Amino acid sequence: MRVLLLAFLIGILAGCALAPPPDREALRKDALPNVSIPASYTGGGISTDVREPWLVEFQDAALDALVREAVAYNADLRIAEARVEQAAAYLKSSGSLLYPQVTLLGRGGGKMSDSSGLSGIGFFANWELDLWGRVRAGQAFAEQQYVATQLDTEYARQSIAALVAKGWFLATEARMQRAQATAIRVSSEQLVSLADDRLRVGRGDEFDVAIARASVATLRDTERSLDAAYAQAVRSLEVLVGRYPAAAIEAPARLARWPGDVPVGLPAELMERRPDIVAAERRVAGAFYRTEEAKAARLPKITLTGSLTSISSELFVLKSTDNPLVSLGASLLQPIFLGGQLQAQVEVRTAEQKQAVAEYARIGLRAFTEVEDALTNGFALADRETLLATAVRENARGLELANVRFRVGSGDLRGVQQQQLVLYSAQVSLVRVQAERLVQRVNLHLALGGSFDRYPAPLVGTAP
Repeated sequence: MRVLLLAFLIGILAGCALAPPPDREALRKDALPNVSIPASYTGGGISTDVREPWLVEFQDAALDALVREAVAYNADLRIAEARVEQAAAYLKSSGSLLYPQVTLLGRGGGKMSDSSGLSGIGFFANWELDLWGRVRAGQAFAEQQYVATQLDTEYARQSIAALVAKGWFLATEARMQRAQATAIRVSSEQLVSLADDRLRVGRGDEFDVAIARASVATLRDTERSLDAAYAQAVRSLEVLVGRYPAAAIEAPARLARWPGDVPVGLPAELMERRPDIVAAERRVAGAFYRTEEAKAARLPKITLTGSLTSISSELFVLKSTDNPLVSLGASLLQPIFLGGQLQAQVEVRTAEQKQAVAEYARIGLRAFTEVEDALTNGFALADRETLLATAVRENARGLELANVRFRVGSGDLRGVQQQQLVLYSAQVSLVRVQAERLVQRVNLHLALGGSFDRYPAPLVGTAP
C-alpha cells in the first residue's frame, strides 16, 4: 500500500511536538500547596542580592588555596564528575535513536566454506518514525538527567568548599584552645612555685602545694587532649583535599576576621539559586518525559526499512536482475494484548513523577530551613560573643585580684585556682562561639546557593 502511504507521510513531517513539563510556578503550587513564601527571611539579613564569591570575604589566602586543592583532588567530587560523564554518554546514546540506523554485512564463501557458496555485501537501514514522541521523550528525559547531574556536581563543589572552610575554622579553634590551655598551665606552674615558696617560709602548707601540682597535671592532660583534637581536625582537612592524613597542615593561630553582614536576597529567589533545588526541578521534568514515553509505547510503532545488496555464488548462477538488489519497505507494530504491561508502565512512571515532585518539595523546605537556621544561629552567636567577651574581660580582672590576695596572704590558693578555671572556661566558650559563628556564616552561604569561586564552573543545559 505504497509503503504504508509513504510511512504515514514520513511521520507526519517528523512527528508531533512534545508536550512541555509543568513550568516552575505550576510545580511550586503542586509541590508546596501549604507553603506561603514570605517577602523576606524571618531570621533577618539584608534583602539585597547575594554577594559572590563568598570565600574571599575571609581574606585568607591559605584557605583559598586549600579549597582550590579540594576541588581538584577531592575523591567525592571526582565521583560526581564521572557521573556527569556517564549522563552525557546516556544522552548521546538516547539521541542516536532519532536517526536512521545503518549496518553493513559482508560475507565471503566458496565451495569449501558452507553449502550455499554465497558471498556478497549488503547495506541495511531502518528508521523508526517517532510519530508519538516516544523516542524524543526518552531523549528529553536523558537531557534532564544530564542537567540535573551537572547541578548535583556544582552543589557538591559548593559543599566541599564549605566543608573545607568549616574544617579550617574548627582546626584553628582547636589550636587556639590549646594555646589557652598552655597559658593557664604556665600560670598554674607559677602557682606551684609560689606555693612551694610559701611552704618553705612557713606561710603555707603541703595541701596547697598538692592541689597546685594536681591542677598542673590536669591541665597537661587537657593539652594532650587538645593536641589530639587538633590533629584529628587537620587530618579531616587533608582527606577533603585529597592528601594523605598526616596531620601536616598548619592551621592559623587566630580565626579569620568577621566579614560583616551578608546580603541574603529574597526567599522567592532561593529556589532558583540553589543547584540542588534546580536539579530536583529538572528531575521532575525528566519524570514527566518518562511518563510521556510510557504512554507513547502503547501506540503503533512504524519503522522504515531499506537495503542494498550484491550477492554472488560459485555453486549456481544468479539472475542478473537480482544483483545488485535494492529494497524498500515499512513495518507497523501495534501492541494488542500484553497482560496490562504497558498500562502498568504508565502507572509506574506516573508514580515516579509524583515522587519527584515530593522530593522537590522536601529539598525546597530543607533549603528554607537551612537559611533560617543559619540566620537565627548567626545572630544568637553574635550576641553570645559580646556577652562572653565581657565575661572573659571581667574574669581576667578577677584572676588578677585573686593572685594579689594570695600573694599578700589575704586569700588562699583554692580561690586563685577556681578563678583560673572560670577564666579558662569563659575563654574556651568565647573561642568556640567565634568559630561557630564563622561556621554558621559558611552554612548561610551554602544554604543561599552562593558560589565560592570568582569564576564558577559553567552549567550546560543542552546536549554535549
